[in-house]
Amino acid sequence: MKKRILFALAISGLCLSASAQKVQFTEFDLDNGLHVILHQDKTAPVVAVSVMYHVGSKDEETQRTGFAHFFEHLLFEGSENIKKGEFMKLVSSNGGQNNANTTQDRTFYYELFPSNQLELGLWLESERMLHPVINESGVKTQNEVVKEEKRLRIDNAPYGKFTEKIFAHLFDGHPYRWQPIGSMEHLDAAKLSEFIAFFKKYYVPNNAVLTIAGDLDIDKTKALVKSYFAEVPKGAPVVRQEFKLPEITKEIIDTAYDANIQIPAIFAAYRVPGMKSRESKVLGMISSILSEGGSSRLSTKMVDQKKTALQVAAFNYSLEDYGAYITLALPNKNTPLNDLLKDIDEEVLRLQTDLISESDYKKLQNKFENNYVSANSKMLGVAENLANGYTFHDKDANDINKELEVIRSITREEIRDVAKKYLNKNQRVVLYYLPKK
Repeated sequence: MKKRILFALAISGLCLSASAQKVQFTEFDLDNGLHVILHQDKTAPVVAVSVMYHVGSKDEETQRTGFAHFFEHLLFEGSENIKKGEFMKLVSSNGGQNNANTTQDRTFYYELFPSNQLELGLWLESERMLHPVINESGVKTQNEVVKEEKRLRIDNAPYGKFTEKIFAHLFDGHPYRWQPIGSMEHLDAAKLSEFIAFFKKYYVPNNAVLTIAGDLDIDKTKALVKSYFAEVPKGAPVVRQEFKLPEITKEIIDTAYDANIQIPAIFAAYRVPGMKSRESKVLGMISSILSEGGSSRLSTKMVDQKKTALQVAAFNYSLEDYGAYITLALPNKNTPLNDLLKDIDEEVLRLQTDLISESDYKKLQNKFENNYVSANSKMLGVAENLANGYTFHDKDANDINKELEVIRSITREEIRDVAKKYLNKNQRVVLYYLPKK
């Protein structure tokens, strides 16, 4: 029995074959505003239970950054009915896995269980929402956990602060200018009452999506959801501040020093449209052309042929309000950083000027179609993508089924025009990232 469960969890419940694309789902609202999405797939005896709260670091106060990420940790402390330290033990002892993550825009909690433990997953998430224990002891414990995470992932990690440096310029005037981990000084200074107020404002059913995907019975699951979540009180409507940033019209140049590196790096970053935009998907395709895989243009030119770079990359960091399109390179054999930037700029200019070939275009579409199928081949992937659609695409969970159509409809001309529109020298931040001596 254990072997069967472990095998099922390892494959995380395959739900789509390469030919299947349509994700079927059922959705409804509870009276308290909790939106619920159910996806049934009986391929494997596995179920993913997830809750996405529409709260991230952009919802924080300027002098109290890091709260959303802090709550990612704090809400594992326990509840009125779950003793401190028991949450994860309950999951693992019943054959499950669990985790959470926080971005600038949302916080995502999940459990992956054998399907006969669905009710346990629902109880755990309802306890997190209804009866969390938020006290001085838990705050102090998690404060130390977050500090250690910051030391490990940012302060002592090579190149760990490049997004912090870039976003400070790229999103000046917007909460995206600070990173989700926030300021340790702000967390140290915060009072318990401030943590409680943050929870009451954002971790409410009307600011959340409960998504369950896997081996489930729709009617029975509906009844279970109501029994566990209907009593959670509705919160006040969440009112978000809107930020409209002026366009960047002149190149911004900055230098950062990092004691954790020996090899310098150069970054060029552009502010681009957010994830709702069709152009965001086009920028994802541009990234693939430039740097995804060994045959990509930048890798072929700079790593393989000229051997001027140890590593080169381009990626679209897509967020709700805006995005950051980032290119970077690490030099080989002491190649000057400006030479690397020049090579990257030449390939961007080539994209802005010439249409990609028909064969490259077909290869690109096939790659993105495979990525789509792969992303929705596991229960957890389906749960998260359904929640993303509802949270970020005008409450449209069916966005999951529209994505492939959009990908297929993007033209070679769009790829050229989007590169020409957003990836210009006068619209960017250039960061020289150097070893600190």
